[in-house]
Amino acid sequence: MTAAPTGRDPRPTPAGAAPRRTPTLGSLTGGQLRRLGAVAGLSRTDVETYAQVLTDSLGPVAERPLSLPPPARTFLSDDHTPVEFSLSFRPDAPPSMRVLVEPGCGADSLAQGGRVGLETIQAMARRWDFTTDVLDELTDLFLPAAPQGPLALWCALELRPGGVPKVKVYLNPAARGEERSATTVREALHRLGHGRAFDSLPAGSGYPFLALDLGDWAQPRAKIYVRHDHLTAGQAGRLPRMDPGPGPAAIEGFFRTAAGLGPDTTGLDGRPGLSCHSFTEPGAARPSGFTLHIPVRDYVRHDGEALTRATRALRHHGMDASVLGRAVAALTERRPEDGVGLIAYLALAHQRDQPPRVTAYLSSEAYAVRPPVARTARQPLAVS
Repeated sequence: MTAAPTGRDPRPTPAGAAPRRTPTLGSLTGGQLRRLGAVAGLSRTDVETYAQVLTDSLGPVAERPLSLPPPARTFLSDDHTPVEFSLSFRPDAPPSMRVLVEPGCGADSLAQGGRVGLETIQAMARRWDFTTDVLDELTDLFLPAAPQGPLALWCALELRPGGVPKVKVYLNPAARGEERSATTVREALHRLGHGRAFDSLPAGSGYPFLALDLGDWAQPRAKIYVRHDHLTAGQAGRLPRMDPGPGPAAIEGFFRTAAGLGPDTTGLDGRPGLSCHSFTEPGAARPSGFTLHIPVRDYVRHDGEALTRATRALRHHGMDASVLGRAVAALTERRPEDGVGLIAYLALAHQRDQPPRVTAYLSSEAYAVRPPVARTARQPLAVS
């Protein structure tokens, strides 16, 4: 990573002009949200509302100057910015914009960060009149007095027209110890009425997240993420547990495009892939949704290659790829070829009775830009 924050304005202040306001974490990420919101088709009123929600969610660290180091070593992004954006694409529809934030990123301990995160969710529940019952049912599992692991609580907001977002929380199954992650996930699903869900999950190397939909969702989901080290295309094609679900060829094709797999490569030899299965029907033996997440930033030389792969995947699924190019330009003035990690993940999602979605996860890069990789990268392949 480079050491210089990308949010600074390097231009000198003209003689006699008022000094420019020192860039802060809140001003940078709020500006990015406003510009991305415009690309996603949100109104000016909505983006101003959501920018304020982001500032409120960050708390005091929103006013932290970017000349200081990150407030914490957050697992949310490579440069420790506690904010990530994403655009989820469907055919013949505007993209859905989301923002992921770690509300307790400025806390002095993981336990305190979890308490701040919980208070933030509770404040949102009062503001937008939704219940936190499902989260309250799990706090002893995921927010213990002495939590372990890389995170306590993250909050994702799906930014809808009208100024009222859909809310998701992300929790850490390793909060009571990595060795108890599977037990924690199984118990959480049982409490939520999904007693048969755990046994339907694919085998993997760990359980990095459990996510819950809160508030105004047509079918609120409990989502379980599974890590898959050294994942191959063939293994990826066998991951979905939906019935009916996507065929192996569709998943393998997306995997090869996102990861750039060629004839001489077998699988992901760096950051692992993730599967996610969502459960909406209590007591069901099978999930209603499946998503494959590929950490594209570890398998390209620079973001120009990541953008090429994302474009191919979007076009294959009948989606407007030009929107993603505009989104990248809205986030940063740097060229995609000048860094790697701006496009962090590419994901293909299937939900029962809905068309597939392709999601691009976008880094804020408030604190650092990873330099391009000086090696021959895997060549992007067309989706078969």
